Amino acid sequence: MRLSTKHDYGTVHHTKARQAFRYRDVRDGVTVEMVLWELPQTTAERPHGLKYRLYCGRKGRCLVRYDNETGKGGHRHYGSREEPYEFESVEKLVADFKRDCEQLAEWVWE
Repeated sequence: MRLSTKHDYGTVHHTKARQAFRYRDVRDGVTVEMVLWELPQTTAERPHGLKYRLYCGRKGRCLVRYDNETGKGGHRHYGSREEPYEFESVEKLVADFKRDCEQLAEWVWE
């Protein structure tokens, strides 16, 4: 896994957020990307203080995605389904995402 230590600042719903983690890899037509931002303050929707987007797709088609956009809260796109996702920890989020990438994209983590 590659970890970016670059502290990019971006606007996430009108607040400054610090990019805490970024991973991206492309192999055999499959793209895997994980991005987590630390928010400057917690909110009712994000009591953990994180904004996240984890994506796995093949040739531009989403196979699995975890995100917690404003207004929707934590959820997972799995194939053609969209379902709520209850965030417990970063470690569990990443483990769940990795498992789904292995199952849906036959992704092998290096």
